[in-house]
Amino acid sequence: MKVFRGIPNDRARAPCALTIGNFDGVHLGHQALLARVRAAASALELEAAVMTFEPHPREFFAARAGDLSRAPSRIANLRDKLESLADAGIDRVIVEHFNAHFAAMAPEEFTSRVLVEGLHVKWLMVGDDFCYGARRAGTVAMLIEEGKRLGFHVETLQTVMHGEQRISSSAVRAALAAGDFDQARALLGHTYAISGHVIHGQKLGRTLGFPTLNLRVAHRPALSGIFVVRVHGLGPQPLPAVASIGVRPTVDDSGRVLLEVHLFDFAASCYGKLVRVEFLEKIRDEEKYDDLATLTAAIEHDASHARGYFAQRPSALTATDRI
Repeated sequence: MKVFRGIPNDRARAPCALTIGNFDGVHLGHQALLARVRAAASALELEAAVMTFEPHPREFFAARAGDLSRAPSRIANLRDKLESLADAGIDRVIVEHFNAHFAAMAPEEFTSRVLVEGLHVKWLMVGDDFCYGARRAGTVAMLIEEGKRLGFHVETLQTVMHGEQRISSSAVRAALAAGDFDQARALLGHTYAISGHVIHGQKLGRTLGFPTLNLRVAHRPALSGIFVVRVHGLGPQPLPAVASIGVRPTVDDSGRVLLEVHLFDFAASCYGKLVRVEFLEKIRDEEKYDDLATLTAAIEHDASHARGYFAQRPSALTATDRI
């Protein structure tokens, strides 16, 4: 799969079947849409393409308003999103930088300059609630008319349901925030995980007797707290662990989010390695403690809980996963 930061140059452009969206989490609704794009691309002998945005448009507008609380939490980092798009059979992804210029683009300019001139779109699929252009003034009806005028076909995909619930990124975020991993799996079609490269931390966990793998979290995550997890990428089988994702209020007042993972009975150096942390059960919310002794006691309790989880489910350590 080819990934472009912005519109490809002339030599890299190719006629395509395209869909547009943020695709946070690439849930089952997204997967249905991507499958239709892949099928249309194959039938029309086009490349299957996705245009997505970085940052998320709502993050951009929240930052401009000076209130980041308005921005949605992130289900997936860019690496995990791109991996999911590749798994769906997409040939090329355009990661468009969402900025003031892009936000101010009129709907007609978007269709002519971006879709037709920039991406050579011949077939386009969007959700039935798709809006585009400055102030979200462009509608699906307008897009269909523009397609007739400019030479590309437009289809829409109806909402995909799970029972009586609409499958959406918002629903996935709500499930993760509540620690409901069964619901998240039902909406995503797979267990929830975060991947990243292991970085150096403050080494505080080592002094407390609980050394950790540290993964940087660039955006506000869709979940926080203490979790039972298993870690892929360090051996042929997943490894049992307990993890914390949050701002570590007892030891750090910077507000920086970090994913810390304590592997059980493991003592190898992992710096720089790419791992996938799969979330299995929420133990509790993140808390601020008065001193390190109280924090250490809480970690010991969390680790004991996680060990008990795996003792009751030995099959949890026999499944394999892909990085």
